[in-house]
Amino acid sequence: MHFEKWQALGNDYLIFDAQVLPWELTPERIKRICDPHFGIGSDGILLLRRHGEDDSVAELRIFNPDGSEAELSGNGARQAALYIHLHRWTDERSFSIHTASGPVRPTITSERTCTMWIGRASTASDDFPSGPPDGRGTLSAAGREWAFQHVSLGNPQCAIEVPDGLEELDLGAIGPEIERHELFPNRTNVSFFRVGGNRVRARIFERGVGETLSSGTGAAGAAVAAHLRGAPYDLTVELDGGELEVKISDELDVQLSGWAEPMFAGEASRELVEALGKL
Repeated sequence: MHFEKWQALGNDYLIFDAQVLPWELTPERIKRICDPHFGIGSDGILLLRRHGEDDSVAELRIFNPDGSEAELSGNGARQAALYIHLHRWTDERSFSIHTASGPVRPTITSERTCTMWIGRASTASDDFPSGPPDGRGTLSAAGREWAFQHVSLGNPQCAIEVPDGLEELDLGAIGPEIERHELFPNRTNVSFFRVGGNRVRARIFERGVGETLSSGTGAAGAAVAAHLRGAPYDLTVELDGGELEVKISDELDVQLSGWAEPMFAGEASRELVEALGKL
């Protein structure tokens, strides 16, 4: 069973071609594969199948290490796009990939970079059903009140501006309460950010993952929240793992640019494949 491991700003995924899997990716198998001690180890799995819907080059499914499926990952989709380009699934440098949140449209800009249209952000969605049209709200978590901005980018984002003390926050203590807060029936990703000119510093607590070095949709959610509060259209988002460029249109269309690279390719052992088959 062949796989490749890629990373983008420290956010690492295992990429599988759906045609090589001998069984379905169930939650228990996903947890075992992503486990760094009993499996291969990663922040998640990208499952690619050639020829997706709507004339897409491929269908992309994204799985978190807790076994859940994500609608979209900006870093994951960028890794998938560069994988598709590297393996010549298409000769075009601009193409479409179908995801659970709809199509994303990458344009390859170099062997390790691409710019990707990831959709139109919205401040109202079924992921915050009690929210007002502007998506603003407050909640209590870890003994503190937090004002937040809900942003939907195919997946739910809860963006919280923290002008002071951002680096001192204990996301491991705060994040789980917000991720699973009753306001968000589908759980939510959480970004904590501060703004300085055209730069946004963000820390990410990702749904189904925990605190991560980076998140593409988390960076985009923080950028949209910052923009709605007066920040420019073009923003550099600084994450623990590096920087991403986010461009926002008047209609809140979001374009995400950054890098990704392969780390290694491998074959899962016969013993692991058999153990996974029994789960």
